[in-house]
Amino acid sequence: MAESAEPTEPVTAVEEPLDLIRLSLDERIYVKMRNERELRGKLHAYDQHLNMILGDVEETITTVEVDEETYEQIYKTSKRTVPMLFVRGDGVILVSPPLRAGA
Repeated sequence: MAESAEPTEPVTAVEEPLDLIRLSLDERIYVKMRNERELRGKLHAYDQHLNMILGDVEETITTVEVDEETYEQIYKTSKRTVPMLFVRGDGVILVSPPLRAGA
């Protein structure tokens, strides 16, 4: 009994949300985290919980302070670079893959 060969889908197909993350392996991605943190780095690994290993990471932290005299909000940002970072998935709000040519 011969089995019919089903056509295989291309490796670039996106059927599930995590497929988009899979296609971003070894590319720079943007990750928005809780507590006004943003990460940009190269995605080395991830799992179904969105735990990630990022390399060459630039972390931007935005804090808001209120001036006691004028009650104006003052936004301050601080940046740091980290060679390798483990990101816990429960803090992830958004993951943006790199822009692709022709998209």
